[in-house]
Parts: sequence; structure tokens; C-alpha cells
Amino acid sequence: MAVFTVNGKQVETCGDKKLLYFLREDLGLTSCKDGCSEGACGTCSVLVDGKKVNACIPPISSLGGKHVLTVEGLSKREREIFVRCFGDAGAVQCGFCIPGMVICAKGLLDNNPDPTRREVKAAIRGNLCRCTGYKKIEEAILSAAAYFRENRPVPPKPERVTVNMYYPRTDTEEKVLGFGKYADDLEIPGMIYAKALRSKYPRARVNSIDISKAEKHPDCVKILTAEDVPYNKTGHVIDDWDVMIRAGETTRYVGDALALVASVKSETLDEILSLIETDYTEYEPVTNPLDALKADAPLIHPGGNILKKEVLRRGNADEAIKNSKYSVTRKYKTPFTDHAFSEPECCVAVPEENDGLRLYTGGQSVYDERREIAKMLMIPEEKVRSTSMLVGGGFGGKEDMSVQHHAALMAWHTKKPVKVKFSRGESLVCHTKRHATETEFTTACDEHGNLTAMKAVIIADTGAYASLGGPVLQRACTHAAGPYNCRNIDILGIAVYTNNVVGGAFRGFGVTQSCFATENNINLLAEAVGISPWEFRYKNAVRPGQVLPNGQIVDPNCAMAECLEAVKEVYEKNPYSGIACAFKNSGTGVGTKDTGRCLLSVENSKIRLRTSAACMGQGIATMCLHMLCRETGLDPASIVIERPDTERTPDSGTSTASRQTVLTGEAVIRAGKKLMAELGAGKTLEELEGCEFYGEFSAVTDPMGTAKENPVSHISYSYAAQVAVLDDAGKLSKVTAAYDIGTPVNIRAAEGQIEGGIVMGLGYALTEDFPIEGGRPKVKFGTLGLMRSTDVPETEVIFVKAKGEPLPYAHGAKGVGELCLIPTAPACSHAYYKYDGKFRQALPLKDTAYTSKANK
Repeated sequence: MAVFTVNGKQVETCGDKKLLYFLREDLGLTSCKDGCSEGACGTCSVLVDGKKVNACIPPISSLGGKHVLTVEGLSKREREIFVRCFGDAGAVQCGFCIPGMVICAKGLLDNNPDPTRREVKAAIRGNLCRCTGYKKIEEAILSAAAYFRENRPVPPKPERVTVNMYYPRTDTEEKVLGFGKYADDLEIPGMIYAKALRSKYPRARVNSIDISKAEKHPDCVKILTAEDVPYNKTGHVIDDWDVMIRAGETTRYVGDALALVASVKSETLDEILSLIETDYTEYEPVTNPLDALKADAPLIHPGGNILKKEVLRRGNADEAIKNSKYSVTRKYKTPFTDHAFSEPECCVAVPEENDGLRLYTGGQSVYDERREIAKMLMIPEEKVRSTSMLVGGGFGGKEDMSVQHHAALMAWHTKKPVKVKFSRGESLVCHTKRHATETEFTTACDEHGNLTAMKAVIIADTGAYASLGGPVLQRACTHAAGPYNCRNIDILGIAVYTNNVVGGAFRGFGVTQSCFATENNINLLAEAVGISPWEFRYKNAVRPGQVLPNGQIVDPNCAMAECLEAVKEVYEKNPYSGIACAFKNSGTGVGTKDTGRCLLSVENSKIRLRTSAACMGQGIATMCLHMLCRETGLDPASIVIERPDTERTPDSGTSTASRQTVLTGEAVIRAGKKLMAELGAGKTLEELEGCEFYGEFSAVTDPMGTAKENPVSHISYSYAAQVAVLDDAGKLSKVTAAYDIGTPVNIRAAEGQIEGGIVMGLGYALTEDFPIEGGRPKVKFGTLGLMRSTDVPETEVIFVKAKGEPLPYAHGAKGVGELCLIPTAPACSHAYYKYDGKFRQALPLKDTAYTSKANK
């Protein structure tokens, strides 16, 4: 019997479960989040006798006589201050890590009421944040310290909101105090738990699957195999991903599911799975895309090992290179990397009458989930209702089916509520990664440093299944020449199936890989010409009216040159500074159907803003609030923003490709104009009760391969220049980043997106890797090489504005979510080249002050 206090109340308990699960399951204190269960992430942080502890580590038997504090136990004054300070600082994005950060702040400030930034960094070092880059969390804690020290009153929120200003996020309070619900926070009476048996081998024939012993386990409710799936395929773009592998079929990677087990207790799932007997004939896996392209390579899929081939040609690159004064050819290599979002995947599926299903999910599109699950079950889409809970980060990694289809399948068969939740280990193995690539780039210029041509071959390892491999390859190719005035290009891209983990959507969407290559080549050309890398870029940067390498005419709202002007001083005054440029599209573009939608309904004298645009932390709801208030002048307190729900919110497409601010933002504006026409005519909200106002906006673009001389590939582009500065010891001291994102909708939110993206980019450049041996990942969450607060240098974000007319949509706003990390890796590579003269052609960069962290 253990006796201790939790939030001032005495508890007595037998058993020896971990403190985290006792707090969540027995006491319902869900501010403690389960991010990794290995003590690496800090999302489960609590105070034990005033000291921060990761609750996933200690068993409750070790807590006798101790005092445990969670966020729920904070005083009213503490709650008010932390909500205000984290909100004002823009410190909240996905929110999954934030209660743990608040606990760190509480533990620090109780003992040190006036900490320095360095002391704040040290206090939160044990807690990972993948979204913010830590800077705004540090500022929030420093601000809270001042509130406590000076006994400041908490002021009210502003009553008017527009664009290009700051207003606290609509979800700040529920995320800071931890009462907002993520999928794993749901508990439904009668709920059972399910988990899949995964393949032992990346490539093996499954000779047999015997579930008879497992079915006899007293906790077993049901075991499903491929024979129980009406349509045994899913796929975001191509239906090639098996729901489960049948006996007699061959596995494609170690994340393949063979059987799905349901138990009345989550803790006995592994026991039941261990009783399933399987027999395999193991084959040699194909783990290198170049091997997969060989004529005698085993076929991963019946149609061959090439998922997609892209060819992009303009002008005559071979002739231009032949006639150029200078040309450089180099090969580059980038690794798989994990999204490492704070919240592991989870879904709860609940059966409804008439064979319907209700899903509570944490993905990037409730309509994609509905479509794919209805197709798998071979039922009408209207039978599936998908509702989004809070989403603890995504970055592209929650676009595919991971747990949703398995939860739905088991609920459909058992007619019981089912929760499927990945452990962090399952998440690392099963969900998609950033594509590993091998590339060869040739870039040429004349004697004055004017770019004349570029050629590239891009080989992307798309792993076992298609996922978003085709579109990712397409962006890698269309952006491969960079934001430069280069008229002759010849780009070949091939996405190749292997038996590795699946490559899918990841922030940057292929452009991170091609940008690393082209920017490094540009540094060598500048050296050959004898001009500075800054001058070379400035000379060739695209300007309004010129033509992008893909043929699109540059809009008047392009400020690439202005971005370079903004970072010139910091680049030139530091001897070990590296520079890189990048651009990134907004919207899916290239002729695809791309629509944002919004429905405003007046209910109980409130405006309910309804859109399915998913927020994984980027602040979609707050963006919509800014757009609507800017259009109508309404008090934000009169607006309620609903979560995505296929029954309530119109389909606004997947949250991907930095598209929602432009497309859904414009849809909100259009709906707002209709509402304002009624309010402007003198009607009150009471008089408009029950009325609805619909807004829709579609981006019109041209498909790849069009015969048009100057196609419109994407509705808009954002531009950036970054400078990474090393100190004399070879450690990063500062990153300065200038961004053209049009009109920032919410200043601090835009800064926070960029700061977080920069830190993610620094990890990609210096410390992160996802080693795979023989098709098997060799990594844990704590060894991914994620940057912590004390690793992060000073960051400076500069917003620049084009001299020409802004984008005529969304009040001139453009996307920022993906662009923010793209130039970081090549900027770091260039800085180290200037530091030690070593030209590095692979990520993560070797022989740096961070190499030991990358190799852990």
C-alpha cells in the first residue's frame, strides 16, 4: 500500500503501475501526457516534493509519503498567469508539451523568482518541444516570473482583432492547463483496446498465422486478420498499403500488420499478441533504391519498384552547361528523419446505429480519414463521421492511416468502442518519414556569375508504400533550381520502392533535400567566379516579372532580393557565417483540385466558424479568427471556432502544402463578407439566428507537363534567406532569417512557426538521423538527435515585404509552415565550409561540434 498526496489530496493505492498511468487512468489527471514512456520527452512532467520528475519512470510504490503536483493542482493565480504569459508570448502551438513546460516553470520559479534566460533553458532542457524552437516558451517563463515578482494584475484580452498583429491563440487556456482533449484523453464506457501484430522481417513470405492460442486468453475480445477486411488496401494517393498481410503474401517492411488483437485491458495486449504463432520464409530485403532499380531486383509491388518518375525540362541545359565558363557537379545524400511530433498516434472508434462509425482522431484531415475508412469497410462515406480532437503535432506525419483504420475495423466488427494508440516505438517503426535521397546536381554560370543552367538527378527512397511519395518527388523537382533566374533546367526524379520504412509527407516536402544540393553548388560557383556567395545569390535571385525555373512568371509580391538585403550585414560581418535561400509553394497546385471552405452559422447569438482545416499546432483557428474579425470588425468573444468534424464542418482539404492560410483564409473572408452585408444592413446577431453564410475559394493552377510557356504551377510562393553564424569554437551562435510571407496574419504565431522550423532545420543539418540496418530501424525516441533548449542558438526573425502589389487573396498572406526550415541545412553546411574548409555533401553534417549528439 502506497500513501502519498496528489495536488494536496491523500491517496492510498495498491499495485505498482507507473505514476503516469496512475495519474491518468485512476485519477483522471490528463494534463500529464504520454509522449514516449521512456523518460526522454518530458510531456508527463510533475513535481515530486518540489522537484521535476518524468511521471513515466517512477512506480507508485516508490512515492510513499511524497507530495505530487500536476498542472491541475496549481493555484488560481498561477493558472491565470501561466495562461496569460504563454498566450502573450506565442508559446503555445500543438500544446502537447506545454503542461510539462508549465511544471518546469513552476519548479524553477518556486526556487528562483528572477531567473536568467540561461537558467530557464536549463530548467526545461529535459522537455522536448518540436513546434516552437523553445524561444517563446523561455519568454513566457521569464514573463511569468515578472508577474509573480511584481504582483502584476492580469489584463483583459483585446476586443478588436485584425491581421498583421498579435492576439492570443483561441486554444491557449485548454492547452496550457492541460484540460483540452487529445485522442488518448478520451475514455468511453465499455471501451476495449486494440493493437496490431507487426512483421518480424522487412521482407518475408508469411506462411501461416495461427491465432487459436491467443483467442483463448481471458482478456481477448477479438482477433482480426486480412480475411476480415472488406477491402484490404488503404492509401492517401494510391491504394497500395495493406491493412494487414495475408498468409501466403510477402511483407514489405517491419511495420506491416499481420493481425489485429482486441483486449478488455490495454496492459494485456502484448501478452495476447505473443500467443499468435507465425511462420515465415525470410528473404533478403531490398534496402537501397539503386539496388531496387536493377533489372534483377525483386519486385516490392507487382507494378515494379518505381513509384513515380518526374521529368522537368526547360531550354537546353546540356548546351548551356557546355558553353558556360564555370560548372560544378556534386553528389549529395540526405537521410530518413522522423517527424518526432510530441503526441504518438491515437484514435478512438465508436460504433453507431445502422452500421455507422464515429471516429475521434488526431490527423491532418477528417475527410481523408472518412474517405479511406469507408473505402476499406466498403460502406458509404456518410456512415463514417470523423471528428478531430486536439492534435499534438503533425508536420506531415499524420496524413496517412496509422491507427485510424485499425480502430475503425475493430469497432465495426465488435460493435464496441475501440482505442488504438501507438507506443512511441510503434510510431517510430510504422509511420512515414522524410524521404532519404541520393542526388547529383550540376550547376553552371558565366564569367560574371550569372546562372546559365542546372541539371539534377534525384533518387528518393519512398520505402515500402506510396504514401505521398509522388507529390514529394514532384516538389523536389519543381523547386530544385532554387529561387533563381535560371532558364535552362533538366531534372529527372525517381521515387523508388524499397523494404525500408515508408517515406511520406514531411515539412518541406522534398524541397529540403533538393535545396541542400543546389545551395551547396552555388557556394562552389561563387568561389570559382571570385565573388561572395551573398553577391552571387543577389545577382541571380528572382524578381517580379522574371521567370521561375518551372516557367511560372514571378508575381509582384515576390521579395526574394529583399530577404537577401535584410541578412547582408549579419552575413558579411561574421567570418564563419553561412547563407542559403529557399522558396516554397502555397497550395497543392499543379492542376490539382485545391479548395478551402468555411461555413459561418449564427447559433445562440454567437458566430460559429466551421471549417475542416486541421490544426496540428500551426494555429488554423486563430488565423480564421483574424480573417473574420478583420472582415467584420466583430468582437472575437462573439466567435466560436469548431473543431473539424465531417458532420459539422465543410471539407477544406488536407492541412498540407502550406495551403490553409491562403485557401481557407480566403474562404473565411468570403463568408465574412456575406455576413457583413447583413450586419451592415442593420441586422443584429439575434435577428440572424439560424442563418448560415458559406465561403469557398479554389486555386486555379496548371498541371505538370502543360504546353503553356508560362504555366501557373502554384497560386503563390514564399521566399526566405537564412544566415547561420558559428563562433570560434565551431558552435552555432546565431541564426538570422528573413522571410517574405506576404502579410503575417498573427505576428507572434508566424515568428513561432519560423523559430520552430529553424530548430527543426538545425536538427536536420547537425544532429538528427534515423539509422536503418537491413530494413530495421535502429533508434529510440531519445536517440533521434532532437535539439533541446540548451542546444539552440539565438534566433532572429525578420519579416520583409515586397514592393509590388500583395497577393490578392487572404489579405495578402502567404504560407510559412514549410518554408521556415528549408534553407537551414545548407546555411549550416556553408558556415562549416568557411570554418574549416571541408565541403560536406551529406546530412547530418559530420565533423562538427554536434557530431557526437548525431551519433548517439
